[in-house]
Amino acid sequence: MEAFFSLLNGMALALAWPSVLYSIGGVTLGMMVGVLPGVGPMAAIALILPVTFHIAPTDALIMLAGVYYGAQYGGSITSILLNLPGTASSAVVCLDGHPMAQRGRAGAALFITTFGSFIGSNLAIVLLVIFAEPLARVALQFQPADYFSMMLMGLIAAATLSEGSVAKGIIMVLFGLILGMVGADVNTGAQRFTFGFTDLWNGISIVAVAMGFFGVTEVIRNLVTGGERDASVYSVTWRTLLPTKQEMRDSTMPIARGSLIGMAFGLLPGTGTSISSFVAYLAEKKISRHPEKFGHGTVEGMASSEAANNATAQSAFIPTLSLGIPADGVMALLLAAMMIHGIQPGPRFLTENPDVFWGLIGSFVIGNLFLVILNLPLIGIWVKFLSVPYRFLAPVVILLIAIGVYSIQSSTSDIFFVIGFGIAGYVLSRLGFQAAPLLLGLVLGPMVEENLRRALLITRGDYMVFLERPISLSFLILTALLILSSVWTPWKRFKKKAEA
Repeated sequence: MEAFFSLLNGMALALAWPSVLYSIGGVTLGMMVGVLPGVGPMAAIALILPVTFHIAPTDALIMLAGVYYGAQYGGSITSILLNLPGTASSAVVCLDGHPMAQRGRAGAALFITTFGSFIGSNLAIVLLVIFAEPLARVALQFQPADYFSMMLMGLIAAATLSEGSVAKGIIMVLFGLILGMVGADVNTGAQRFTFGFTDLWNGISIVAVAMGFFGVTEVIRNLVTGGERDASVYSVTWRTLLPTKQEMRDSTMPIARGSLIGMAFGLLPGTGTSISSFVAYLAEKKISRHPEKFGHGTVEGMASSEAANNATAQSAFIPTLSLGIPADGVMALLLAAMMIHGIQPGPRFLTENPDVFWGLIGSFVIGNLFLVILNLPLIGIWVKFLSVPYRFLAPVVILLIAIGVYSIQSSTSDIFFVIGFGIAGYVLSRLGFQAAPLLLGLVLGPMVEENLRRALLITRGDYMVFLERPISLSFLILTALLILSSVWTPWKRFKKKAEA
């Protein structure tokens, strides 16, 4: 009960002037950054960090945090409308969000993702208030062997649960793993698969791959088909803007499950929003009675993944604030901002800086509420955007992609990479290969390799560590069950056909 009184006190601090102004400004900027393909919250935080040197530490953190979780809201907008993920974690929303838009349900898709983002974020806030310190200690129990087994399960799930052939899913995961190996070796620093190109020394940008396989591929597909669209499909009425009762019922439990998955991944350092959104989508597809509908405009996977990435963005503050361990690159940047302002995160952070902690948590509630108020009236405007003739829209999309990719490393090579991945994505899609397993392979691949090698270095090459640790063994058992399930289902179908 004391925690909730502290939260109310934090909300009072966050509502004070000018803290509320910084909160609203941060989430608004974050949403705008999320809409711009490829820019991402890290670039925005890095740009505005010097501005915060002249304001109070609490206000600075409120503004920077607002940019971070605000971007998670905005990232789904272009994913749904243009099949162009605003952030890497929004790539999975493309799978069902864009097909919904093509059926004239863009407004409903935007409403559901906004609702899912709000619920996921606020459930994570409740978790943050009640269990911040105990859950942070649980996260410390994870060791490299446990991380490896968990990531391995994610890769197998991506391959076995992808749409179409399991063999094609495995091929795309392997392709993603190979792309993830490009660049410097995690231990020795030796360059791998760079072929003498200095632009590959830092590896292949996940944003370039996501923009290529989703954005450029979609542009090529529309150009090949003529890009003709029925304007009546994108007409804006209350009926098209609001989801149906059935769509709301279908999305309720996925949002709850996605929120729990997102909160769990937010506690684990080094995971981030991209992984949680993919895992939530794959889990929803696995438990669905109609998995064949996924990828064709179903609300379950979209709602679950969007709730997951927003829950992760909020709960990632638990290890960052209470232990000083950042969950991803963005949180590491926020950690640096705290230290610049003379705030030392760690186990004593809550007792030494209670006003900063609870003021920040209170700003989450205010910021999320404002994002809903800001997003819902804009749905009609976003949907009307689709009525623009594609011959005018395609050049703008390509320009946004080029600007977004170039802004990451200021490298013109990334623009050529994204075009190459776009062409490859179009060819592969025509052959029945899906982009999602490749993207997950690229995200998880480097972490799988890093944790495998760490575990073996710690145990001096003893592979039994993966079976001796209970957490690792649990994930390996789940992985084995996934493999058996993927083999069992086709075998049952084959048996039925043989008996018929």
